[in-house]
Parts: sequence; C-alpha cells; structure tokens
Amino acid sequence: MSDEKLIFSSNDLIEKKYRIYNGDCIDILKKIPKKSIDLIFADPPYNLQLKNELYRPNQTKVNGVSDEWDKFSSNEEYDKFTIEWLSACHEVMKDDATIWVIGSYHNIFRVGKIMMDLGFWILNDVQWYKTNPMPNFRGVRFTNATETLIWAKKSEKQKRYTFNHNVMKQLNGGKQMTSVWSIPLCTGSERIKDKNGKKAHSTQKPEELLKRVILSSSKEGDLILDPFCGSGTTCAVAKKLNRRAIGIEKEVKYVEISKQRLTKINTEDYKHLQLKEPEKKSLQRVSMGELVKKGYFKVGDRIFTKNKKYSAIILDNGNIKNDVGVGSIHKIGAMIKESESCNGWMFWCYNDGGNVKLIDEKRKKYRIKNTG
Repeated sequence: MSDEKLIFSSNDLIEKKYRIYNGDCIDILKKIPKKSIDLIFADPPYNLQLKNELYRPNQTKVNGVSDEWDKFSSNEEYDKFTIEWLSACHEVMKDDATIWVIGSYHNIFRVGKIMMDLGFWILNDVQWYKTNPMPNFRGVRFTNATETLIWAKKSEKQKRYTFNHNVMKQLNGGKQMTSVWSIPLCTGSERIKDKNGKKAHSTQKPEELLKRVILSSSKEGDLILDPFCGSGTTCAVAKKLNRRAIGIEKEVKYVEISKQRLTKINTEDYKHLQLKEPEKKSLQRVSMGELVKKGYFKVGDRIFTKNKKYSAIILDNGNIKNDVGVGSIHKIGAMIKESESCNGWMFWCYNDGGNVKLIDEKRKKYRIKNTG
C-alpha cells in the first residue's frame, strides 16, 4: 500500500483503489493531482497535550495523548501547520468536493477560522456526542462529551456538492438526521490493540462516525482522502462502502496497521451497509410556450405575483410583458426581485375561478396528461 516514490497519475487514481502513503501529509498532498479528490476527512492533531500526569480516583494513571505527532511549541506553530495542510487539501479537491475536519475545543475554533480565511464555506458543524466519554477525574469542570466536525465546501460560490439526504434518513429511522450524532467511543473488538494488549492508536475514531460522514457526502466509486490516516478507519470504512481511498500517515507503525486492516476486509461482507440515494425521477421538460400552444394559457391572459403587486400579460411565444420589460417568466421575475435568478413557476400565479394558484399547477396538469 505504501509507495516511496509517490508518483501520481490519473491512471494511478483509478487503478489503485486503496492506498496508504507513508510521509508528511503536506509534502504528499502536493504530489496528488489537483482537483482529483471527491471527499476529504481530516482528523488532524488536536494539540491537546496534558500539562501534568492525570490519575483516576483509584490512582491508576490515565493514558492521555502523549504522542510526538500531537506536540507543537506554540499556537502560532499550530496555525502555520493548519494553514499549510488545509491549503494543500483545497488544491486537490474537485470543484464539487467537500471536506470534513474533526476536532475538540482545544483546536476546532482555530481550525474553523483558518478554514473560513482560506475561502472554505461551512455547511454544518456536527456535534459528535460520545455516549461513553472519559470523566473529568479532577472534578473541576464538565465532562468533555463532544467533539465537533466541520463540514465545508471549497467556496461560497460552489453550487454542486454531494449530500445523500435520503440515505441519512434511512439511518435515522425515516426522520431527517440532525447535526448531533450520538455515537460511543471506539471500544471493545473494534479497538485495535498492540501485541501487549494496549491501544494501538490513542485517538482511533469509531467506524460508525466515518460511516455517516462517507454515506452522507460521497457516492460509490468516489475517491476519499484522509491526510491523517492513523489506524486507517477512513480507508477501512471507505472500502466497506465501495469507495476508493487514499490515506497519508507519518508514522510507519500506523501504516502497517492500516495495511493489515484493509487486507482483512472483504467488501462482499458489507453489502448491507452500501446504501444509495434513490434516483431522482426525471420530469418532462415543459415550457411556458408549450402551455400556451396547448391552450393551458391564452395569449393576453394576465398572471400576477402572490401579493398582486405586479402583473404581466402572456405573449404568443410564452414570454410575458409588463412595465419591467419583456422576457421569460423567470427573467421578469428576477428583475422584479432584483436577484440573479428566479423560479418563475413558483413566483407567478393565475386566477382559477376566484382561487389564486401558482402557474406551476398548469404545468403539473400538462405533465399528468402527457405522461399518463
């Protein structure tokens, strides 16, 4: 799975479904082709070093995060690192891609500001509520029971991105899923242990968390990137859900763990997890001109806005005319609203025997009659 030469090409991205690269994420990100990634999940260092040793009430020592990869000399150094890896991620994201970044109160506010400064546009902040959090053993503040995931697109102007709304409803018993996810910490058989029976990685994330991230914001066959791969949870879940994945990891021992983890996964065993967004029915395209031609509206009929402040006369080609100008129902609506666009079907109304109805009702009747 690792590749010391790190030679990337378009074919490489297609032919190798699951790869873990060993090295500095910023260096490796710069070697990935621009605009080649569909989704990024990033679990960066939190910079949360304990200042003192911590013990439980029974005097057993708490194994906090003491890894070298989580150590920074100052907030300024951490910010510089964050700017560099997020900028590199921005370069490799496709124009319709999104990114998830997870963090705790130690770092997520700094990360969020930097993301906004770099032009990312935040779609949601999702709260991971840990149902089995570690207590605050000193009893001097609240138990930290949440982590925050920022979900963002590349820019404010980005119009397209993947969100599988109905898949998430399936996961939530038919109800729209909220931005609070109740998921336990990674424990039991899912927790990867070393040969001494200790946690192999100090901050291994539960697969259920990555399942929601990946199912909500990617499609089967998409290429997912994790620049801080750790024990390989993102890549493992991506494989189970029939996505492609690239992981980048600085520590060799974690690369080996990820490789072994991926090798053991048989995608056929996880077909039940591979939920798909139902295909949208393609509606018959109908123009205002067609409705005039078929007699649903007559030349000279008057349509008006919901508040009846504005009205317009229908012309023989389906365009409309009023004091604002002449043009389509969408163009004249946009001019009235003083906006870039307007859905004329939901803007204009007509009088149906004293009842005010949207002109879209005529379009619906036409479709029913002509599609059976």
